[in-house]
Amino acid sequence: MSLPLDSNDLAAIWLTLKLASLTTLVLLLLGTPLAWWLAHTRSRLKGPISAVIALPLVLPPTVLGFYLLVALGPNGPIGALTAQLGLGTLAFSFSGLVIGSVCYSLPFVVQPIQNAFEAIGKRPLEVAATLGASPLDRFFTVALPLARPGIITASVLGFAHTLGEFGVVLMIGGNIAEQTRVVSVQIFNHVEAMDYASAHWLSGGVLVCSFLILLLLNRRGHWRVMPGSGQ
Repeated sequence: MSLPLDSNDLAAIWLTLKLASLTTLVLLLLGTPLAWWLAHTRSRLKGPISAVIALPLVLPPTVLGFYLLVALGPNGPIGALTAQLGLGTLAFSFSGLVIGSVCYSLPFVVQPIQNAFEAIGKRPLEVAATLGASPLDRFFTVALPLARPGIITASVLGFAHTLGEFGVVLMIGGNIAEQTRVVSVQIFNHVEAMDYASAHWLSGGVLVCSFLILLLLNRRGHWRVMPGSGQ
């Protein structure tokens, strides 16, 4: 039996996996130092910055997508800057999708890693300091290995959350085949065309993938470090 998926479906699947992988990598690079700072700082800015990071958890995706579209568009501050640099505007491009996905999935990466850093406590770092380890050594040889469960959870959640994006990617990327059309948008297209068989295949694939990811987290005992769990 052949799959009822055409070239546009396969292109959407490939683009979605590419977007989720790149977004997860960027989130780990940006989110790990940010989570470290949040776990150890006593700055008054910690509260406002934590609230900004958590906004995508409560904000409707279309609202976030709208403001990102305005910022990345030709009249927005970021869009005007990239246009002056000869890079064009980021709206309705794959680069714009990555920026939007990073913003939208940020709490799903930062919060588990922050929780993991906070759970380590000060004692292992103090012991390493007494042995002559520099702050950089303590971070790479003590903190990061001990925070590995939180980092794994953050990676999985960031990837899985990006897979299912719809409102943000539609607002920023539109519906351009092989450029910005991801699986969630392609499912919407099939439903509009009343092609439920193709919509079932794509939706079922996302459903099974998400289920397996959550099952893996449960088996590894990392589910407790979900965003907002406070652990």
